[in-house]
Amino acid sequence: MQPTHSSRRILLPVKSWFIALSLASALLLNLVPLGRLPGVPDWVALSLAFWCVHQPLKVGMGAAFFLGLIMDVALGTLMGQHALAYVLLAFAAAGWSRRILWFPLAQQALHVLPMLLAMQLVMLATRMLAGGEFPGVLWFLSSFSAAALWYPATYVLLLPQFQPVERDENRPI
Repeated sequence: MQPTHSSRRILLPVKSWFIALSLASALLLNLVPLGRLPGVPDWVALSLAFWCVHQPLKVGMGAAFFLGLIMDVALGTLMGQHALAYVLLAFAAAGWSRRILWFPLAQQALHVLPMLLAMQLVMLATRMLAGGEFPGVLWFLSSFSAAALWYPATYVLLLPQFQPVERDENRPI
């Protein structure tokens, strides 16, 4: 059975420094003060889900917990709220990674959407159990916008891994 990917190119191995740089950039994007605009994606969740799907042996629940604690401290939320949600997201993304990668990018985004929504539901339940108020239904738009960004994020985050198109006739691969 042939995979349904449109590209059959072999990717170079991902560099650990690039993964760390992309996660740090996502963390900084999350900290940009945009107020309470609905639909602003959780950049850390998107990049964490991406790397847990594409590199489940390099990025996992430990990185998710660490990033979640940083987000909790930076945003002043209930300690462990983001950490718990990110760990569950990383667990689900790593568990489903082999299945997700068989699909084209649009269907991959449809597989990632329920994981992002479940992450937000965990954060909402944690917030509500601690006595917080309901943020409104528009709060869930960020999962949909993050899933819509799965397609361009894939190309941006895999860009350093693409091999050159020109082929060396002396190499068998």
